[in-house]
Amino acid sequence: MPGNAQKIIAAAHSAYADGARLLLTPELAICGYAAEDLFLRPSFVQACDDAVNRVARELAGLKGMTVVVGTPSLASTGIGSTGVRTKSIAVQQLHNAARVLREGRVLDTYAKRELPNYQVFDERRYFTPGRGVCVFPVGEGADEINVGLLICEDAWFEEPARLTRAMGAELLAVINASPFHVGKGGEREVMMRERVLAAGLPLVYAHLVGGQDEIVFEGHSFALQADGSLAGRAESFRENLFLVQAVREKSAIKLVADSVPERSAEADLWDALVLGVRDYLGKNNFPGAILGLSGGIDSALVLAIAVDALGADKVRTVMMPSPYTADISWLDARDMADRMNVRYDEISIVPEFDAFKASLADEFKGLKEDTTEENIQARIRGVFLMALSNKFGAIVLTTGNKSEMATGYCTLYGDMAGGFAVIKDLLKTTVFRLALWRNENDPYGTGSAPIPERIITRPPSAELRADQTDQDSLPPYEVLDAILQRYMENDESIESIIAAGFERAVVERVTRLIQINEYKRRQAPIGIRVSHRSFGKDWRYPVTNKFRA
Repeated sequence: MPGNAQKIIAAAHSAYADGARLLLTPELAICGYAAEDLFLRPSFVQACDDAVNRVARELAGLKGMTVVVGTPSLASTGIGSTGVRTKSIAVQQLHNAARVLREGRVLDTYAKRELPNYQVFDERRYFTPGRGVCVFPVGEGADEINVGLLICEDAWFEEPARLTRAMGAELLAVINASPFHVGKGGEREVMMRERVLAAGLPLVYAHLVGGQDEIVFEGHSFALQADGSLAGRAESFRENLFLVQAVREKSAIKLVADSVPERSAEADLWDALVLGVRDYLGKNNFPGAILGLSGGIDSALVLAIAVDALGADKVRTVMMPSPYTADISWLDARDMADRMNVRYDEISIVPEFDAFKASLADEFKGLKEDTTEENIQARIRGVFLMALSNKFGAIVLTTGNKSEMATGYCTLYGDMAGGFAVIKDLLKTTVFRLALWRNENDPYGTGSAPIPERIITRPPSAELRADQTDQDSLPPYEVLDAILQRYMENDESIESIIAAGFERAVVERVTRLIQINEYKRRQAPIGIRVSHRSFGKDWRYPVTNKFRA
């Protein structure tokens, strides 16, 4: 909280110097979104109050400056748990709220009315919905404007804005913490345009920037005129001040702001992954990252993301060849490490693999080698990476993708061992697409075309047995990923997927793999959410179940 309070104080001073008289901070800006069960700790809520009071106190000298601070807020009510009004029982309710501060005073406190409880949202676990409306004046004399405050989900419904206008609002100010997924920025603008047209008021949308565990917030704040047209749009994935001028023209308010052009889905996706890695490591004080570099496309993409996020000096790679590692994998791994200018080491797992087989020879006597021996190799690599992590403090970045996580094409305590799963929410087809995009773009100036072409074009392989390819165990990724999107991301039934033209045997096999591998996913490290449904807080399926539709 002290760090967030200091950022708000510094931003207010900067905005004031630029002529602004209203500063909007994002939803729950004082503590971050979402603090989860910290909200249940009274000491945490008290610390939030203390931080807001500090902001008010230190900005008291900014004459005429209004600052809206998102914060959890306790409110007492005379309604007991039974809903019966009493005189003797006072129940404290926690709100997802915003305090309106001016010259050291709290002018008003607004409690969010609409509490989302879907996808990654769990607000009804912690908060009680508000019932009020908040309208406050900004400016002086003829320049005074009545601003109506809404918090995120409030603006997705018609009633809060309608009530706010009825109380005299001339401008809607919406503070937000809306997690990123590909395409979400456009969805927000479309929905806010509907809100503007229904309310007949211009709107300013202030949005959070940063990574918090598995979710990322991209900023992308914007302003809309009363007719729904775009007045301005801020940069995405960059923490800065977005200045909007509100000008009264006769009886209407016109907004004036700079605007950046819309971006490609791949550019947004890349920045989300980079920000997710940078903030997870930075906010948790890891000195750097380490990953196993196999010569395959998944680890290549993770390496490129990590270098863009952290810089080459904070990333270390280790190639751990087995008896089945192809020469081209060595060559491609060395080539990529050289292109990215990162530390590269080679540690053979052959002696350890031979030792394991020798130790288990009596137990396995008369049995053919199978996935057991494949998994031993993966687990040896996991031990090596975790040992290096323990010794030097760098976090292990895992390199598994969403297609593998969905189907269980990964090894517990092997390639799943690590601290942060960078591409956990990327389907394999997206991995290929994003690798091609990164080779054509250098957004952070760390080097053009970092991924050797052969890594992208050669058939993917775990290289845990002779002549192995992924397609020995899985359907073609184009088919697999299409089924995953329909079944896992969009909740389509098996029969509807078959009716769409997919082979019954393939659909039943893929969906069965998804269902029986939930136990693995429960033990996987968290990773960055970039789709509208990831294997994380979005997906809460029981390990023990026999539902198969």
